[in-house]
Amino acid sequence: MERDELVAAYRGYIACLNRQDWDELGRYVGEEVRYNGERVGLAGYRSMLEGDFRAIPDLRFHIELLVCDPPHVASRLAFDCTPVGVLFGVPVNGRRVRFEENVFYEFREGRIASVLSIIDKAAIAAQI
Repeated sequence: MERDELVAAYRGYIACLNRQDWDELGRYVGEEVRYNGERVGLAGYRSMLEGDFRAIPDLRFHIELLVCDPPHVASRLAFDCTPVGVLFGVPVNGRRVRFEENVFYEFREGRIASVLSIIDKAAIAAQI
């Protein structure tokens, strides 16, 4: 994929997440996707995301920074949300938190094949 196509695909993926359109997720994510080095597959990746939305009912992915060097995309995602219960091991219990995620993707054949994610858990803990 060319740079502009890759950026459009990534923005489509983020829109898919924000709509929680799980039936369309396979359009953006490959069947054998790896998450932080572990093969989770499309079904496992979908399950993880569905769990994220259960834990954070008002979850929205906001792209703060997007860098593209095909076949890779790097993004800084910002979150301003109100998780219920425990989030990443921190007992948030309905408090509003703001945090960021730095995430790196590798695309193959037009879909996400690998995701490397670093979430700023210290920022969450500092707000609680």
